[in-house]
Amino acid sequence: MAIKRVDLDQDTFSCSICLDLFKDPGTIPCGHSYCMNCINGFWDGEEKKKIYSCPQCRQTFTARPVLVKNIIVADFVEELKKTGLQAAPADHCYAGPEDVACDVCTGRKMKAVNSCLVCLVSYCEKHVKLHYECPAFDKHKLVEPSKKLQENICSRHDEVMKMFCRTDQQSICYLCSVDEHKGHDTVSAAAERTERQRELEVSRQNIQQRIQDREKDVKLLQQEVEAINQSADQTVEHSEKIFTELIHLIQKRSSDVKQQIRSQQETEVSRVKELEEKLEQEITELKRKDAELKQLSHTEDHIQFLHNYPSLSALSESICFITIHSFCLQHFDRVQRALSETRDILQSILREKWTNILLKITNVDGSLPESEPKTRDEFLKYSYEITLDPNTANRYVLLSEKNRKATFMTVIQCYPNHPDRCTARGQILSRESLTGRCYWEVEKGSGGALVVVAYKDNNTEKRFGENDKSWALGFYKHRYDFKHNNITTPVSGPRSSRVGVYLDHRAGILSFYSVSETMTLLHRVQTTFTQPLYAGLQLNSPTGNTVEFCMLKQGRVTEQKQKVPRFLSTEG
Repeated sequence: MAIKRVDLDQDTFSCSICLDLFKDPGTIPCGHSYCMNCINGFWDGEEKKKIYSCPQCRQTFTARPVLVKNIIVADFVEELKKTGLQAAPADHCYAGPEDVACDVCTGRKMKAVNSCLVCLVSYCEKHVKLHYECPAFDKHKLVEPSKKLQENICSRHDEVMKMFCRTDQQSICYLCSVDEHKGHDTVSAAAERTERQRELEVSRQNIQQRIQDREKDVKLLQQEVEAINQSADQTVEHSEKIFTELIHLIQKRSSDVKQQIRSQQETEVSRVKELEEKLEQEITELKRKDAELKQLSHTEDHIQFLHNYPSLSALSESICFITIHSFCLQHFDRVQRALSETRDILQSILREKWTNILLKITNVDGSLPESEPKTRDEFLKYSYEITLDPNTANRYVLLSEKNRKATFMTVIQCYPNHPDRCTARGQILSRESLTGRCYWEVEKGSGGALVVVAYKDNNTEKRFGENDKSWALGFYKHRYDFKHNNITTPVSGPRSSRVGVYLDHRAGILSFYSVSETMTLLHRVQTTFTQPLYAGLQLNSPTGNTVEFCMLKQGRVTEQKQKVPRFLSTEG
């Protein structure tokens, strides 16, 4: 049956969620109706709780209700549309919880389209028309809808705040300017806004200029990244080519040596076999001769014996094989020694040059500058555990405390021969090479000592501080001095039994500090380091004088020790 007349208004057939006419309406068990998309979207937000509710009456359902289209409500909506009562356009729809509502509307309020800074009221499109049509509102200021209009009202005098107190840096009303802000530097809010607007524009210009500068910097950095990647790729390709050539060269030399050894082996074996055959022939001949002589020995006729003896007793010259045998062994022994020497030379080159290669990789010019530590806590972030190398210890140095403590002795210690051993009395170097940012501390006993940073190259034969490859701080009971390249410089500073050493290899900074309750800089070196460095000591008399590398509480170390890849390691 057709519907002849609709007496119900639009609100009756509007969804309370979207505030518009029902679209595909559905009724839930409590009896309220909603657009199916609206209620499903609402329930999707409650999915985690597994409890579903009605937005109007708040009745809850433990199971999500199954929605079925409400045909009757859908028919009424269609009839409303036919009578010309369409859904309100978006600009005319009702205000929701998040919207600014029109302050003039009665009953259900519409969305505000403007707020007036003079009236301090928000208007919908219908009620704001008066501000555009009536000349009395020409000086009113319309802005985007705002919920914060009440912030423009003075809480003390309930007046619109149209002035600004520069003394107290706050907005005020006219009564405030003659009351608690009397005598202050006050201007109109518009004047203050104009001033601040100029400052804002200047700030924006500065910001925009900085943005342009930073964008240029970013572009340069991107180009730098591209250049770094390209250079690194080329270097990797070149390194792979070099290592491949080295591997092929070693493999070819290995094949050549093997081939020559086998050839020599075949020659020598052939010679030995030839000699063996001759010896076998000689043995056969000797056995035959022995049989003839045996037979002759049993001859009873003396005349016959004497007649035959001269021809049978003569022996051919025996073959000497001892010289040939000795030559074969010596020949292959010499080959083994030559190969061992070659291996030792290659290992020495790898040991010496590999760290330099790593240093070249990490020591990149143009790196971002890093600030030098100021406090001991900041230094401790770079604390590095130093151990002494027994292979470098002079024979008058005794090691203990897991090779962290050195003691000066008058009795020579039984160390095996080693090419790295220091020949100068009382000297020793660390096991670890230093290429990054490192900090360590040493504690001395009653005697004097030198705290040293040095290249290993040639420093095992020289006294520390007497060449250009070592830097040494001498600290004694009553004085300090610094030695480098055979020049001694007196150093002043508070006396302490502990000295701290800070090294920034990349920046070329080496600093020595007196450490007590505070840290005092004793001497600072600014140079360019071209090789990995080693920490070292030089102990002086008396016997029993000790120096120990301290165990420090390590912080966050920003540069880790580089490790030689195992396939190139020269260690066992």
